[in-house]
Amino acid sequence: MTTLKALIEAASNQPDLVDSNGPHRGAVESVIESINCGDLRVAEPDQNEPDGWRINGWVQRAINLYFRVAKMEPIEAGHLAWFDKIPPRTDHAERGLRAVPSALVRYGAFVETGAVLMPSFVNIGAFVGKGTMVDTWATVGSCAQIGRDVHLSGGVGIGGVLEPPGARPVIIEDGCFVGSRCIVVEGVHVGAEAVLGAGLVLTASTPIIDVRGPSEVVTRGHIPARAVVVPGTRPKQFPAGEYLLPCALIIGERSSSTDRKTSLNSALRDHGLGA
Repeated sequence: MTTLKALIEAASNQPDLVDSNGPHRGAVESVIESINCGDLRVAEPDQNEPDGWRINGWVQRAINLYFRVAKMEPIEAGHLAWFDKIPPRTDHAERGLRAVPSALVRYGAFVETGAVLMPSFVNIGAFVGKGTMVDTWATVGSCAQIGRDVHLSGGVGIGGVLEPPGARPVIIEDGCFVGSRCIVVEGVHVGAEAVLGAGLVLTASTPIIDVRGPSEVVTRGHIPARAVVVPGTRPKQFPAGEYLLPCALIIGERSSSTDRKTSLNSALRDHGLGA
């Protein structure tokens, strides 16, 4: 692995090293195959890191170099045809995934056995854990890390990142429920078993306001484990007047009696917001 990393870093500084067959090109192909097999990840749990995750920037570099190595080729499925560098995976049955027609996982992404893919898209470099449901029209962007037993509801948009190398991907930890049409981008980290209400937008700059105590606590980029979070707004003064800008409100914590597979309504009902 140390040799692979050194070859990738050298090629990242001098990309034409991968233009011909040789150790640098071979290293790129080997790294992508290792991601594809689940042996290597762009980001992985590491208790020695301040937030419990290590970012493998050199793996991101390999993915970027792979776009230089891979060739544009026709891709066909019956009467449907595409023209691209990265083929879709076709090994769902042998790997024990339930994949509904039009679910698409690109080569170089890894979905653990036991996940369920409705018509959806999982991009290169991403990881999706066992027992996770990627629901209809949900997208998992490049290098995003989705834990086990997560529910990405219909239309959820999980952002991707490839540059700059070392940039944090979106991380959704085990047991989270992400409500319909949520958007999570720019390296936001969602802690285990958190519940995100429908339509919530989380970017690196979105104010995350904990309103559970007597005074608000404002953070950005991280949702605590087991937090229940809904969309909100807060006023901001501009030269033209005062306007409401979006924010995220932490309104409570998932109760111990709430099952990890609970519906969004059930989780919000505990805090007086259910349908």
